[in-house]
Amino acid sequence: MSKTVRCTVANRQRVKRAARALRETVPTVLVETTPPVRSEHDAWTLDAVLRDTEGVPPEVLRELALADLTLQPTPSQAGHQHLVATA
Repeated sequence: MSKTVRCTVANRQRVKRAARALRETVPTVLVETTPPVRSEHDAWTLDAVLRDTEGVPPEVLRELALADLTLQPTPSQAGHQHLVATA
């Protein structure tokens, strides 16, 4: 297995693990993972909408940090916080 394939698999696993953790940790409207070929960030991407919050809660930042994901800047929308993180 090439180094690129191993990195892609590891990144996918990190993003999916973080997505599961977010679903279990905070109230969410939506949590999706997107592969690099479909992501505008050209990386495995976690896309989430958090319910009833302004800003990104500390427990979410913790999960993203544990998964070694990079939080991308996104605006909040109508009482929900949208977040995008990449591996």
